[in-house]
Amino acid sequence: MKRRDFIQSSLMAGGALLLSSSAFAAGKKQEIGLQLYSLRDIINQDPKGVLKKVADFGYTSVETYGYNDGQIFGMAFSEFGTYAKSIGLKVTSGHYGIDLAKSDKWEKAVTDAKAIGQKYMVVPYLTESQRGTTIESIKQICADLNKAGAVCKKHGIRFGYHNHAFEFDKVEGEIIIDLMLKELNPKLVTFELDLYWVYNAGYDPIKYFEKYPGRFEMWHVKDMSKEDRNRNADVGTGSIDFKALFAQAKKSGLKYFFVEQETYPESSIKSIEASAANIKKIIAA
Repeated sequence: MKRRDFIQSSLMAGGALLLSSSAFAAGKKQEIGLQLYSLRDIINQDPKGVLKKVADFGYTSVETYGYNDGQIFGMAFSEFGTYAKSIGLKVTSGHYGIDLAKSDKWEKAVTDAKAIGQKYMVVPYLTESQRGTTIESIKQICADLNKAGAVCKKHGIRFGYHNHAFEFDKVEGEIIIDLMLKELNPKLVTFELDLYWVYNAGYDPIKYFEKYPGRFEMWHVKDMSKEDRNRNADVGTGSIDFKALFAQAKKSGLKYFFVEQETYPESSIKSIEASAANIKKIIAA
């Protein structure tokens, strides 16, 4: 699965280990996860070695990317799941392209995810050609997402959609994400809200929690550089007030969050290690 290049600034990071039970609607300790795309520059060279480092940093949950017809990171998807479990990592979620979600291979992807214990499958991005430029084209995408979500639901997996900044643009006078929130069936599709991109687009995530309570079951957490809003900072060193956001987790409907970092002050592995340490301090405060 390909992602678009990092075009705009980044805004939130989330981490590893366990959150206090009071922070979330579920009333139980929550895992701190990592979107493995954060380590895209090294994970394919030594996937098992990189996963071991992720676990050693304290992450207990991961979100995948790059699934391709039963394979991921150069190994069978089942082998990946077995190895992750052996080192204490839960494979909680994964990112999958919209073309796969609309294809006849979708059900196989869903059953593969179910077999390794995934709880979520998420479409991470829509190109302009995929989403179109009219209200009707957005409604058609939502219909496709609802259909893919129904397949997931049949197999006991929750389906989701991950935003960037373009969803806060207007189409025919309507903000795209508001249109999507109206058109997507909440019983079939939840949102993985990338908090950074919400801020990057000039909006406040908390206002969306208030307007659409319970619709954002997952977050992507990455911080924004104080010097350059188009770059990430390691979690806890940038300009985002994570305490204020996590205080509203119940209203969001938050169940899981994942660190996702796209640019790095020094290197991807050092940023992921630093973010794990910093998020523990933030959520413990």
